Amino acid sequence: MTTTDQTTPRTGTETPRMLLDPGMNLTLRPMRYPHFYERYRDAIKNTWTVEEVDLHSDLKDLQKLSAAERHLVSRLVAFFATGDTIVANNLVLNLYQHINSPEGRLYLSRQLFEEAVHVQFYLTLLDTYVPDETERHEAFAAVDNIPSIKHKADFCFRWIDSVFDLDELGSRDDRRAFLLNLICFAAVIEGLFFYGAFAYVYFLRSRGLLNGLASGTNWVFRDESMHMAFAFDVVDVVREEEPELFDDELAEQVRQMLVEGVEAETQFAADLLGQGVAGLSIDDMRSYLEHVADRRMQRLGLPVIHGSANPLAFMELQDVQELSNFFERRVSAYQVGVSGSVGFDEEF
Repeated sequence: MTTTDQTTPRTGTETPRMLLDPGMNLTLRPMRYPHFYERYRDAIKNTWTVEEVDLHSDLKDLQKLSAAERHLVSRLVAFFATGDTIVANNLVLNLYQHINSPEGRLYLSRQLFEEAVHVQFYLTLLDTYVPDETERHEAFAAVDNIPSIKHKADFCFRWIDSVFDLDELGSRDDRRAFLLNLICFAAVIEGLFFYGAFAYVYFLRSRGLLNGLASGTNWVFRDESMHMAFAFDVVDVVREEEPELFDDELAEQVRQMLVEGVEAETQFAADLLGQGVAGLSIDDMRSYLEHVADRRMQRLGLPVIHGSANPLAFMELQDVQELSNFFERRVSAYQVGVSGSVGFDEEF
């Protein structure tokens, strides 16, 4: 990989560099994409540590769960065990290399730190919820041994591999492949798989259960919302710089990607809820997932797929105000509480 200046020869003349041009631009001034830098600064305001989450308060609740609810929690924890590690791997192996913006890479560096905190959080969750060492090992092996989780992991690995061999984005096809990888991890993996997992957590909290897990999930939710926002910012920039990449073929590929994502997450829902969890049905989870997928399509400026409403009333009753207004006040429970503002247009 080579370092470059602000311009590069593309057709025999000097033209401004574009975000996906090969190279390693190191020049922060003049700043080409200041909104990426603002994303980085907003992320710093959201600093939290795993030690601030009291998961031990959940231990009594775990004893109250029905067999079906214990199965739900077991599968959910098994997914959490490796989900953020997969995202971190794609960030390091694919995204950082090709987003040629030093301010953008500042944000990606911060995101990698946040993924590490999430991994630590879920490791602590496993250590607290699953005292038996053999059972913990089985949870970490879920990507190989539990079909519904393996199906989702294989989906992720396929998209990681789709651009793994690209040393640089030198052609139109290379850039389209990178865009699809970026959109997949933002809209499907972080924006659908993780949001489905959050819904189970908030369902349990609506029942007065596992408030420690829910409080930690609030913080992870903020991080994931910002990860999606940054990724969609990158898509917006590329759309402005290279509109020819965004044709009907790309739109159809994104549509099929989200359809496949909904199917994979619905299979996971059938596994989690298959023993009959009172108050949450597989059909409702599917409708919710379709609703979320449509939100992702709308954010990408594409037609919705399903037209499904959100059937999970309890999602509207969770601490949405607390989530959306996090940056508008000082938060004493956080290691870093900084005043400021950021807008989230994402809905559950």
